[in-house]
Amino acid sequence: MSLKRREFVAGTAAVAAGVAVAGTAAATPASAAQPQSASGKQPKIWSFTVLGTTDVHGHALNWDYFTDAEYEDKAQNDVGLAKISTLVQQVRDEVGHDRVLLIDAGDIIQGTQLSYYYARVDPITAEPEYKAPRHPMALAMNAMRYDAAALGNHEFNYGIDTVRAFERQCHFPLLAANAIDAKTNRPAFPPYIIKKLRVPHGPHIKVGILGLTNPGIAIWDKDNVAGKMTFNGIPEQAAIHVPRVRSAGADVVVVSAHSGIDEPSSWGDQLPYAEDASAAMAATVPGIDAVLVGHTHKEVPQRLVTNTATGKTVVLSEPYCWGFRLSRFDFVVELVDHQWQVTSCTASVLNSNTVDEDPKIAALVQQEHAAVRAYVNQTIGTCTQDLSIARAPFQCVPIVDLIGKVQADTVKAALASTSYANLPVLAQAAPFNRTADIPSGTVRLRDAAGLYIYENTLEAKLMTGAQLRDYLEYTAEYFNTLAVGAPIVESALTNANNRPDYNFDEIYGLSYDIDVSQPVGSRITNLKYAGAPLADTAQFVLAVNNYRGNGGGNFPHVATAQMVWSASDEIRNTIIAWVKAKGQINPADFYLNGWRLVRGGVPLYS
Repeated sequence: MSLKRREFVAGTAAVAAGVAVAGTAAATPASAAQPQSASGKQPKIWSFTVLGTTDVHGHALNWDYFTDAEYEDKAQNDVGLAKISTLVQQVRDEVGHDRVLLIDAGDIIQGTQLSYYYARVDPITAEPEYKAPRHPMALAMNAMRYDAAALGNHEFNYGIDTVRAFERQCHFPLLAANAIDAKTNRPAFPPYIIKKLRVPHGPHIKVGILGLTNPGIAIWDKDNVAGKMTFNGIPEQAAIHVPRVRSAGADVVVVSAHSGIDEPSSWGDQLPYAEDASAAMAATVPGIDAVLVGHTHKEVPQRLVTNTATGKTVVLSEPYCWGFRLSRFDFVVELVDHQWQVTSCTASVLNSNTVDEDPKIAALVQQEHAAVRAYVNQTIGTCTQDLSIARAPFQCVPIVDLIGKVQADTVKAALASTSYANLPVLAQAAPFNRTADIPSGTVRLRDAAGLYIYENTLEAKLMTGAQLRDYLEYTAEYFNTLAVGAPIVESALTNANNRPDYNFDEIYGLSYDIDVSQPVGSRITNLKYAGAPLADTAQFVLAVNNYRGNGGGNFPHVATAQMVWSASDEIRNTIIAWVKAKGQINPADFYLNGWRLVRGGVPLYS
């Protein structure tokens, strides 16, 4: 598709076909004027700041919609753009509003019930468009005067139409140089923008902002993008576009990359590109001055990388997700032969828990916030006892079995009139959210939503017994080896090789032990179905989420397995509908307690 030419609010850029020329910032106030040199002439040195957020994931306010209360964690963190806005205002007041750029590195419109509501319940894609609601993240970011944002992989969870609707509501460009239109083989979004900073009595400083998204979208959101967009590698595409940004006149190049610094890829060899390649890009692509890093939900105040071609230092910074932190890049440039050159760049992070929310941002999204609170507080049923997920990384718990039960029931019903009706149905489930809890008594929509926080949909795949064993051996890699007789330190037992909780699957419907004293690949013992040893040739239907079904996590066999059914509705909604239909959640109806951790054959927990 061809790129659209748009006019943005005063001070931002008009973008056409990926080549951008930005409007000029306001005049520098007297308080920000440069000191005079001994000769009475102004020094040829200037400074400015680039601020960056990433992985905000629908957090406009310091609010937890799963608990219906202000966000709270053990580290006393705060979240949300309203908090970030106060930090941004402080920096603008400190260095001058005309000397500050504000950018984001993606994953903006997914992650909370606030963002879900305006994608699915009262969607911004509604027709006619002029009557559609305004996305609260667009409202907040426009008011904060963002200059640009790179797209993240989660932007595509709701489909391209939602991304485009959000794009039209933003007063700043959404950048993605490596998101390629499958028909035209051209960038589907603007690759970059150039912002001009005005310097009194001197040429403007032109700051190029290049945006790159994550190539894993091709796997994780295959159903939404296949045949429509392709996603190239991050260093590979930067090597094409950084010279173009420089040729367009940029004195300074900042890359906003939805890609971690140097973590291993989660997809194995399914793609020819690296998932977290910001350091590799900085080291191999000449012409980059700084990188705003995203995707990995880590706090990295500053990382210095030497470019192998030029010997110059590239400064990387990743602010912690959800609006916990704000990255700050402070630049000093010098005018040499009529061109600005970077002489210094340092990065740091600012903590949003040190400030109050910006009341203007809070008021701006208050109506949307109230609508979502009413939505998540709907009563959907009752529960016979409190169900916590806290022990799920160590023991089979009823709340995770509930996910498996809902998925298995749904697939069984869907296949009832097909040739697969007589095959046994198993289900994959994982502990997504270690704070999830379904209370005893009244169950509200937010309780079920907190159990399943991702926008996954449900699929059914054909798998053999041998393949399921391989699958479980892979999931057992989640644990570090624990020798017989060694003390049990739970904090050191799980998340081996940084594997996240969402890549620790149980298979509901099978029983098995995971022997953590054994080496990787030989940990699954006593594997049974219906009380009998699992036969390698036995055939099953495995209910899986689409992330796993498309190859997310690089689990063996499942991505290439035959799919016999799929649904378009989110698994979260399927759980909510199941609870509504049953009226009551009772573990006696579904808890199988199918797996346990052992060491040398002896259970770790009674």
